[in-house]
Amino acid sequence: MAVPGSLSASLTPAERAAHGRKARNRAPRSAHGWYEAAQDRPDPVELIEGQSATRLSGLVPLRYGRMLESPFRFYRGAAAVMASDLAPLPGTGLTVQLCGDAHLLNFRLLASPERHLIFDIDDFDETLPGPFEWDVKRLAASFAIAGRANGFSAAEQDVVVSACVRAYRRRIRELAGMRILDIWYAQDDAGHLRELLASSHNREAARRADEAAARARTRTHLRAFRKLTRVTADGRRITPDPPLITPLRDLLEEPATEAKALHEVLETYARSLSSERRHLLRRYHLVDAARKVVGVGSVGTRCWIVLLLGRDDDDPLLLQAKEAQESVLSPYTGGDRWTNQGRRVVAGQRLIQTTSDILLGWTHAVGLDGRPRDFYVRQLRDWKGIARPETMDPGLLRLFAMVCGACLARAHARSGDPVAIAAYLGGSDRFDRALTLFAQAYADQNERDHEALGAAVRAGRVRAEHA
Repeated sequence: MAVPGSLSASLTPAERAAHGRKARNRAPRSAHGWYEAAQDRPDPVELIEGQSATRLSGLVPLRYGRMLESPFRFYRGAAAVMASDLAPLPGTGLTVQLCGDAHLLNFRLLASPERHLIFDIDDFDETLPGPFEWDVKRLAASFAIAGRANGFSAAEQDVVVSACVRAYRRRIRELAGMRILDIWYAQDDAGHLRELLASSHNREAARRADEAAARARTRTHLRAFRKLTRVTADGRRITPDPPLITPLRDLLEEPATEAKALHEVLETYARSLSSERRHLLRRYHLVDAARKVVGVGSVGTRCWIVLLLGRDDDDPLLLQAKEAQESVLSPYTGGDRWTNQGRRVVAGQRLIQTTSDILLGWTHAVGLDGRPRDFYVRQLRDWKGIARPETMDPGLLRLFAMVCGACLARAHARSGDPVAIAAYLGGSDRFDRALTLFAQAYADQNERDHEALGAAVRAGRVRAEHA
């Protein structure tokens, strides 16, 4: 797989555009509208079980339980299944740094280091270079599936998906005419989003945007600190809530070994930060750590929350160390060049996001089972606003789809060639119509896969739990 953006550096804009149009020979735009499961398609349950083999066996049933709650929840946990389905399809060869799991709930409000609210992608566990359309297809299908969950008609779902893809196509065309540094500096802040929603003359959308921004500003590390910790006889500690939160002291028998290992992990992580941020981190001291269950697709991977304190008990820092395994895209892109999967995630995040957590870094550690594992580390819950698509009517979901599509285009333009992609997409709605057909076809497939997991549970092939 080519390095994103490597081709365009020595070509003129006209040559880059010609390269994009030539990609239509490999993958006609209308071809993206076709999806039908191949006869030799891998069993989706086997693919999911393959991932589970490297996860904490005691937590795997929780993952299946969450995926069974709805087709949309299943979709969130089935990035590996979709990667397997996308790989055999006609490909453009127009490479970007992919998010790898670009469903709609991975787009959210975030805090910049300057303490501004911005809208961006915020999940990079699967990031790798690949064809730009893989992200667009995953995002488009997620809106069709969300629309079905809300009881929207097929026509209403199509309007939402089409709005998403059209916004992507138009934003890419806009970015294709911009200078490279201007693309790099471009961002979608909360103020810009509110202006966009206000211009739609949808008062409800503008009101919801204001509420989302206000909620995001309350989701601070101090609020998480108060919710997740308590004062004990031994001082401030993380509050147990098994199996969702299990303090490390309850998983190990030797506290001295625990403390030494944690200090070594933090020291290794600190070396991945720039010098001034290492200095900042070292102003804090380690207090406690706990294993935490997160998300849907990530359930069963090792995820830790780490509590550090600074000046006193009212000066906390909460970090999240999340296990990074090989990307689900790796088997279909020729693998990746990273020896540390945590570093892969961090590098991809910094390439895609307009601004990243100042304490984003990576480390390598030996797990409780004695096996070495890679992790990436970031602050826990810092001004994050998450969409609630289940509360949106067709008009609101259409507007949110537009915002996500435009955001994805900006993310792709940072690493890929927006001139070539824009030329490939063209000025017509051919690609939009094709992706709308694909989204519906893949939503059908997702429902069949969701039922297949349910059948596997009923047959006793796998076990599901709810917590």
